[in-house]
Amino acid sequence: MAQSRASKGCSIDSLPAERVAEVKTVEVNLLGRTYRVACGDEEREGLMQAVAYLDAKMNEIRKAGKVMGAERIAVMAALNVAHELLSVRLGSGFDLGQAKRRLSAIESQLDAAIAKQEKLF
Repeated sequence: MAQSRASKGCSIDSLPAERVAEVKTVEVNLLGRTYRVACGDEEREGLMQAVAYLDAKMNEIRKAGKVMGAERIAVMAALNVAHELLSVRLGSGFDLGQAKRRLSAIESQLDAAIAKQEKLF
């Protein structure tokens, strides 16, 4: 079983010392191989979604038959996912983060307007 750490929220290195004891490891499977990843309970669902997405991408590449070997398949999948992410960030796709920030700002404005209305009655 390989030891690995996922970036973005599931790495012990990015946590304050008092939280390191809270982190658990999760077993994940990618292309039939098992990896242990350090990840807190609150980030587990997101990690599992990322694993499912990456595993599907890796299996698509393997089934196409043009790339051989797990390492090469992983690199090609990483390049494809990075390309998708950059396409979204550069405007040729939907930016979920920006949409969430905009919705949050609208929600704050609505809350302020409702609070003003409640003072009138």
